[in-house]
Amino acid sequence: MDPVKLRNRLLVATGMWRETTGEALPRLPPGDPEQQVEAFELLLVDRLWQNATPENAREVADRTWDLVHDRPDGDAVRRRVVECHEALARMSRLGD
Repeated sequence: MDPVKLRNRLLVATGMWRETTGEALPRLPPGDPEQQVEAFELLLVDRLWQNATPENAREVADRTWDLVHDRPDGDAVRRRVVECHEALARMSRLGD
């Protein structure tokens, strides 16, 4: 993967993590940088989804879509975001 794209993905994910969790960044096991970034993004999506409520479901959906809107359908993070969006849609309907 292009190092600039990978760096940008990491910057977006770390900024979103800090903004939404207020926690220190998680430690990831050593490995391939692309796999590390993907693992971190998946962790971020899961954390956002776990903390979603009917009141903030639309905001969580928007945030997670910002991570993956320009990625191919086969991207692992995009697939996870789509799964979460289905659950968030059901959740937000309950809050309406």
